[in-house]
Amino acid sequence: MRHGVDSGLFQQTAHSPSYFELTRKGAGELVDFCIPCNPYFPTPEMFEELSKNLESVLKFYPSDSSQIADQLSKVLGLNPATLAMSNGSTELITWMDHLWIHESVAIPIPTFGRWTDQPMESNKRVDMFLLQESNNFELDIDEYIKFIRTRGSRVAVICNPNNPDGGYLPRREIIRFMDELSDLDLIVIDESFIDFVEVERNPSVAAEASIRPNVVVLKSLGKNFGLHGIRFGYLVANPGLAGKMRKTLPKWNLNSLAETVVFMLAEHEAEYAESLRLLSRDRYRMGMELSRIPDLTVYSSQANFLFVKLGGGMDGRELRDHLLSRHQVFIRECGNKLGMTSKFARLVVRPEQDVERLVEGIRDFTQARWTERPSHSSHHHSNHSGEPSLLMHSA
Repeated sequence: MRHGVDSGLFQQTAHSPSYFELTRKGAGELVDFCIPCNPYFPTPEMFEELSKNLESVLKFYPSDSSQIADQLSKVLGLNPATLAMSNGSTELITWMDHLWIHESVAIPIPTFGRWTDQPMESNKRVDMFLLQESNNFELDIDEYIKFIRTRGSRVAVICNPNNPDGGYLPRREIIRFMDELSDLDLIVIDESFIDFVEVERNPSVAAEASIRPNVVVLKSLGKNFGLHGIRFGYLVANPGLAGKMRKTLPKWNLNSLAETVVFMLAEHEAEYAESLRLLSRDRYRMGMELSRIPDLTVYSSQANFLFVKLGGGMDGRELRDHLLSRHQVFIRECGNKLGMTSKFARLVVRPEQDVERLVEGIRDFTQARWTERPSHSSHHHSNHSGEPSLLMHSA
């Protein structure tokens, strides 16, 4: 069964088209391996509770963001003076660029597109530190610090875990990075995916950020809680920086749905913890399943997605279009990310039955290619050894 989706939708931007855009354009009922959502949270019961209150949630004005931030700080055990809440973490990236990035910003690439695009759009110099495929895209802190010093960057960003590869740096490395660069205008540690980390118990450096003069930690609630449709994120910084951001943001920048969810969180901490446990189990299983496919290199990840390299002359755009039209599976092909090519894709961690559909789609794609181009069959290999490859690196 074929579904007609215009592949022109993918050419317009450095980000993927939305789920709504694709389904409106006739993609059918999609299995979404593109948008990094938590499939186990909120629970069906929580959604039911939300839908019961939907009328009042949509009808009435939300509280101002300081009241919502007070509640969030109770749930998180943080001082409310160190928080600023926003309508999605990209709102904070935009305002950080306007307020605190004056000349130049260093960022390892590939990474989340707004970190490179936003400062470029406002004519700042973006110093891009290329993560090397030969080093499994791992970030070497000492090399990065050397690069920042050589370029004279005034602001430095690290996404931990990084998007799209899921690479994670231990907390002590991040703290060392902050110590070494205490003279910079600003250091941003984007911890949008930190809740998915399992190799360290308390991976976040939010508490350290709140007592340093030049560090901001960025958090995304949408990614952790599987609620991208409610745009909400927050930052943690010292009270001076956090207060400056709060004054800059509009008073009612959070909607009533975000407020309702923040107030629900306190009662559902156990369900959230369980969702992370299930997700980590699925990440392991999915990594093993994908690594059995010849011509696929799977990188180890501490986020809720897996980064893969397509071998054997496979093209990510062709694979994406095939999966979408033949299998109603939506993936993130990474060709439009800086520092990337169409040989790479990011696949969100999903439950077993969805992964089966993805694997079946990829196998179907490779078979279709070999029947179309039999002369290439002698090159059907993976990692030069004939064995599928699973690269396990966690830092």
